[in-house]
Amino acid sequence: MQPKPISTKKQWLFLRNVLFFTFTSFGGAQAHLALLLKYFVQSAKFISEEELLELNALAQVLPGPASTQTLVGIAWKVGKLKLAIITFLIWILPTAAVMTFAAISYALLDQKQKFNDILEYIQPIALGIVAYGAWKLGRKVLSSQVSIFLAVASVVATFVLRNAYVFPLAILVGGIISSAIETPREETELRVKLFSNLNPRKLIYFLGALLLFAMVGAIINRTSPFSLPIRLLENFYRNGILVFGGGQVLVPLMFTEFVEMKHYLPSTGFLSGFALQQALPGPTFSFTSYLGALSMKNFGYGIWGQVLGGLIGVIGINLPGLILVLFIVPFWDDLKRISRIRHSLSGINAVSVGFIIAAFILLLIPMGFNWLFLGIMLATFLLLNFTKVSPPIIVLAGIIIGYLF
Repeated sequence: MQPKPISTKKQWLFLRNVLFFTFTSFGGAQAHLALLLKYFVQSAKFISEEELLELNALAQVLPGPASTQTLVGIAWKVGKLKLAIITFLIWILPTAAVMTFAAISYALLDQKQKFNDILEYIQPIALGIVAYGAWKLGRKVLSSQVSIFLAVASVVATFVLRNAYVFPLAILVGGIISSAIETPREETELRVKLFSNLNPRKLIYFLGALLLFAMVGAIINRTSPFSLPIRLLENFYRNGILVFGGGQVLVPLMFTEFVEMKHYLPSTGFLSGFALQQALPGPTFSFTSYLGALSMKNFGYGIWGQVLGGLIGVIGINLPGLILVLFIVPFWDDLKRISRIRHSLSGINAVSVGFIIAAFILLLIPMGFNWLFLGIMLATFLLLNFTKVSPPIIVLAGIIIGYLF
């Protein structure tokens, strides 16, 4: 379905609502959906509620940031490619800029004891948030013996293999298994019609970018000043292809690769950045700008190198999802009818739960048996699970307590 052209005035109204959404979108993908309904369906009829829910369903099937893909899909329907790109930039840049600045500040101040004291209680709070994400997603996803098996297998694979390519292989296998077991017999004609609409050249560009980044990163000498930026771009782009389930799955992927495997940054810096991001509005995936900037600092790059790292992080992680949603939205009406694609999602989600559990364990080990930290972590989990207190409030409380005491 081709979007109808709209007036310049209505485009400005749309971008104004995008700006409002950007600075009020606390609480993750679930809360974001309610705000998308408010700003783009109820307050101004840019799209219908049915169209919004269909775009959200598409974002859940695709890898990448669900809220970002849904918002960009709305923009494409309203004003085609130009409006979609402008909307994407308005949405990601403010939080990415704050997180890049936070990484640079952390890098400048991490030798000062007071700064470390302020962040002291943030780390167990971040762990409590990760535990809550695993619990909520697990209750929803782990509803069959197959899904439980896939989750356990992904935990074991993470600990045994300790390789970044465990993630794509596990996600692929999980999707294939659940699709094979749960999908009924399908209409061959529909599949033929759908895949006849695909543009092979665009698909080659999409996958070719990943291979190019990986090849150039491997060829360039590790002592070259260009080596780390290219390797980071490959890392973020690859993980952008692998992240099913939003920000709660992004954390285990990033922690395992950046902290456990490649030692780009310490676990304390990772947790502090993740917790800070929870206190900000906007996309969770902007956390990658913090990771990129701090990784560049830890390898001797100056402030401008850290700014470059922040840009690499946020662009690299978002680019695959942006390409996919703009590539697929035009024929989503056909795609959503393919049950084999729908049924693969349960296996992918089960594997994602396993990754979150593995990340929680890996994050917990360095903390040791610090009863105060364990108590804070448990209190965070209980507050999120049994009250309406949001993560930003808990994080801000942790910062204030660290500052005062």
